[in-house]
Amino acid sequence: MKFQYAFQQIVNLKNNERSQAEWNLSSAIGKLNIEESSLHDLMRMKSEAQDKLMESSERPVSMSEIRQLQYYVEHIDQLIAIKRRDIAKAQYQVTQNREVLSDKMVDEKVWTKARDKAYEQFSSFVLKKEQEALDEIATNRHTRLSYS
Repeated sequence: MKFQYAFQQIVNLKNNERSQAEWNLSSAIGKLNIEESSLHDLMRMKSEAQDKLMESSERPVSMSEIRQLQYYVEHIDQLIAIKRRDIAKAQYQVTQNREVLSDKMVDEKVWTKARDKAYEQFSSFVLKKEQEALDEIATNRHTRLSYS
């Protein structure tokens, strides 16, 4: 007798859903890392621009050049603010995907345990039938030997 779980397709589906949730989480973490790297680049650019601004205040420079550097620093500040919002969204997405993955893992575990329990019941049933068959053979042999 071969074990066939009636709900194996559901177990497979739950496994696929968990795999998809893992992939989504991995993707969200990758996006978060990209956003954080981009923020780091913007912070470096701002620091460089501020250094140039400080250098320009120590030597004779036209007012328009100083003003242009100030506008550039302000622009980078705006980009940093936008990037921080993007990072917050990416972190939220990572959190959401972790929760979804956790739910999918629990769901898969429930179905896997149900399958394992059904397999144990099947194995017990098969062992019982085998034992009954062996008992029947032993009884028949004993009966035959008794009448001989």
